[in-house]
Amino acid sequence: MRAVLLDGFGGPDVLKIGEAETPAIGDDQVLIRVAATSVNRADIVQREGHYPPPPGDSDILGLEVAGVIEAVGAGVAGFETGERVMSLVGGGGYAEFAAAYSSHLMRIPESLSFEQAACVSEVYITAYLNLFVVAGLKDGETVLLHGGGGGVNTAGLQLCKALTPETVVAVTASPGKVSRVLELGADLVVDYKSEDFAERVRGYTHNRGADVILDHVGSPYLARNLKALATGGRLVIIGVMGGAKAELNLAALMVKRQQIIGSVLRSRPAAEKARITAEFTEAVLPLLAQQRIGPLIHRVLPLEEVAAAHRTMEASEHFGKLVLTL
Repeated sequence: MRAVLLDGFGGPDVLKIGEAETPAIGDDQVLIRVAATSVNRADIVQREGHYPPPPGDSDILGLEVAGVIEAVGAGVAGFETGERVMSLVGGGGYAEFAAAYSSHLMRIPESLSFEQAACVSEVYITAYLNLFVVAGLKDGETVLLHGGGGGVNTAGLQLCKALTPETVVAVTASPGKVSRVLELGADLVVDYKSEDFAERVRGYTHNRGADVILDHVGSPYLARNLKALATGGRLVIIGVMGGAKAELNLAALMVKRQQIIGSVLRSRPAAEKARITAEFTEAVLPLLAQQRIGPLIHRVLPLEEVAAAHRTMEASEHFGKLVLTL
């Protein structure tokens, strides 16, 4: 099968189109003929050699796919060949075929194209899991989302407004993306290059702070995140783009009863991902089907232009998702 292979680790130039073996499937898996996949920040980290796939998963990049079921394992019930599905995968999305657990599948609503469906599984489930399950966001609370144009952030903003309409959503964004984030419904957008987001959030909330913060930057933001966080607030860290080590004032953390929670989706056991997918299917998939929320696509590129897609993401030139089609 055609697939994106790594010619070593490093920059986008190590991404090469080549031939790989079609994945074998287990009794509880299906083989998906991939119509579209999307680029996630984790793909870049893996390409650089810092994020190996979990044991047993494909070492081909790609964490979410949309396509048609090509074959089903002997123990699979409820899905048949020919059905349009989207799914989380532990790896292998950048290829003609991908293996997925049947318990991780979601049928693609008729209202979504393959390109749109390829943007759902990783970022919308990540946003839903970390905001509503891990952090326990409640209606009427204040949430701070970092990274105005990213897929998880734009998905999170939509989910907050759809599921907790009284929630106040603050977002950090680069200067060129402020107006677009406001158009999505954010209550406060902070230009992180010229403003102190902690001061702006505290000022906007009358010095109370945010109840929940979703962060993928890591160490450079830790002190300011805790300053921006309310008493009893929850900081969920889902990435360490800026660094993994930082000093922490434990006394202040204790006095303010704040929580710092680390969370990753990819390495969770298959059974846990199945439970998360089932909950997401019930709570969020109807919103996508009804087009009350929907993926924002920055650009659709053929698989052969995968290096260009990675360069766009690394330069933070995108707003929404970068999709690869086969």
